[in-house]
Amino acid sequence: MIDAETLERLELKIAYLERANTELSDVVYRQQREIADLQERFAALRDRFEALKSQPTPYSAEEEKPPHY
Repeated sequence: MIDAETLERLELKIAYLERANTELSDVVYRQQREIADLQERFAALRDRFEALKSQPTPYSAEEEKPPHY
């Protein structure tokens, strides 16, 4: 038979583990949201970069350096 002290110790451990589990779950949820946000931002930057890469760079003859530079 389990005495009252042992039972109380087990209840405290369970309460601690439940709290730790909830805190870890919250952290994982926040990190997942941050990852999704960063993935969206990265995709937008990648699209902008690809769009800029495909456009010709306009320059004038005055901007072009002579061959000996």
